[in-house]
Amino acid sequence: MGRPRRIETATIVATARRILETEGVAALSMRRVAKEVGTTPMALYHHVRDKDELLMLTLAGTAATVPRPDLPADPRDRLLAVSLHMHGTLARMPWVVEVLSLGDLTDEGALWMVEEIVASGIACGLTPEEATRAYRTIWHCVYGDLVFRRAMERRAEDPGRKRHFPDLLTDVDAAELPHLAALADRWTELTEDYDLTGQLGAVVDGLLGRAARSR
Repeated sequence: MGRPRRIETATIVATARRILETEGVAALSMRRVAKEVGTTPMALYHHVRDKDELLMLTLAGTAATVPRPDLPADPRDRLLAVSLHMHGTLARMPWVVEVLSLGDLTDEGALWMVEEIVASGIACGLTPEEATRAYRTIWHCVYGDLVFRRAMERRAEDPGRKRHFPDLLTDVDAAELPHLAALADRWTELTEDYDLTGQLGAVVDGLLGRAARSR
């Protein structure tokens, strides 16, 4: 009597992941998880050190749920293929993208993609330092695209919401912003037809080409 009910770590992690998937990072707290699993916040800290550790536990194994693709031998093509696989994997798990936005949290099982991108960059002639910076640039492109796509999905859920851009472009803007004003009527069409593979490939080629030119 008086002993707290034993809670399995797997139950804690599953509960946290369900909250993240359905309500997002803002809804997750140690207090909320403790309540959901039928214990106290103090008792929960005997199993999980803090919220960061809980988030790391929820991330663990997520990358392994998506099979690794067969990768091309050519290092440039391999670099692009891994980058697109990273994007595709995260697109299936929007809650993971939200967790990653918090900083240095990650799934150790996903690091093979980072390794492949850096290794492919080096195989293409980049220095280790250049390959690391190239990975950072590619990650910014992947992450930024995912965040933007999610924002557009949320906006689409509210069809009555006023669209500000490009509707705010007026005839007055044409003098100062001639190209944007000329494209205003086609902006939605052009952006909806965005080819991630082609554009990310252009980024990769630019990174490889710039490093080659600098030498």
